Amino acid sequence: MTDILIIGGGPAGLTAAIYAARAGKSVIVCERECLGGQIAQAHRVRNYPGFSDISGIELGDAFCAHAMDAGAQIEFTSVQSIKKEADGTFTVLTDDGTIEALSVIFAGGAKPRLLGVERETELVGKGISYCALCDGEFYRDKDAAVVGGGNTAVSDAVFLADICRSVTLIHRRNEFRAEKADLEILRKMPNVRILTPYTVKDICGKDCVEELTLTETQTGKTESLPVEALFVALGRTADCALIKDMAELDESGYALTGADCSVKTPGLYVAGDCCAKEIRQLTTATSDGTVAGIAACNYIDHI
Repeated sequence: MTDILIIGGGPAGLTAAIYAARAGKSVIVCERECLGGQIAQAHRVRNYPGFSDISGIELGDAFCAHAMDAGAQIEFTSVQSIKKEADGTFTVLTDDGTIEALSVIFAGGAKPRLLGVERETELVGKGISYCALCDGEFYRDKDAAVVGGGNTAVSDAVFLADICRSVTLIHRRNEFRAEKADLEILRKMPNVRILTPYTVKDICGKDCVEELTLTETQTGKTESLPVEALFVALGRTADCALIKDMAELDESGYALTGADCSVKTPGLYVAGDCCAKEIRQLTTATSDGTVAGIAACNYIDHI
């Protein structure tokens, strides 16, 4: 039995662990992949307060070390199921056995939808990015491309147009799902080119992105686009399958939470990118972790 079990070792989960452990609670963090979550994949991080320039791996390691120094226990294992028992405790089944907890914080995160093109994952951080706000500055005065047709893709292209030498927005359809007003703003920007209906067929470059091979979806013709960055803006998917019966989810599968990160199941809290919210950044994840960690401690103190 542990006081608080945290599922997910990203910024939200590790921040929750720091606060809970410092409050004197016993804490176990279950992480199935790598500590630090998606931030560990970031080549450089320059928008986290106190660190003007740090690698994602270094920052993730610092989060982990801080949590462990505070007293949290880290378990590298996958969680298979979460069950609320009649006595109010939680039973969590992992690949390595069962853990009982008085409270659970779910910080499973959200994953970007991939293009599915060869070498895509290989070149993440070397020209491939899924967050223009996070990584756009690295490509200042360079040529960049954005793939997608929704609000995120258009807003990313607008943001990058103020930083990059040129921006090409690539969309597989002629029609966009993005707001028309935002699309009109983009069309008026002098260094922006909109290519429809095109898809990315290949990503070329020896050690980094140097060129894209595009396919016109109606005719099948191909053309080359020299760029140094490709921002994939095809949306994200929340990793909320474990809590789908314990929390209310929005139409996109993100958890609907209260101001204290609570959901409909007492003692269960949800933090980080898997929450329904407007902004998903490193700082908003750590904010959620703070709130959820304190809320879980308060819950335990009053049961």
